[in-house]
Amino acid sequence: MKDLLISITKGLVQNPDQISVDVDEPNEEGVTVYHLHVSEDDMGRVIGKQGRIAKAIRVVMRAAAVRNDANISVEID
Repeated sequence: MKDLLISITKGLVQNPDQISVDVDEPNEEGVTVYHLHVSEDDMGRVIGKQGRIAKAIRVVMRAAAVRNDANISVEID
């Protein structure tokens, strides 16, 4: 899942070497939180107008998680 998030993000940013993903342990509800970190210059590209790209990233990641019987959440830091 972490590799999928990185590969999606690499296509959006100008500084792909500054992408990092931190993964939290599942919380009491069983949700694993993925924290996506990009450079300040690329933050607008990842979020998109009115958050549309960020929503699309979250939808794709949730769809992939369902295939793996997991619950995830993506936060862009």
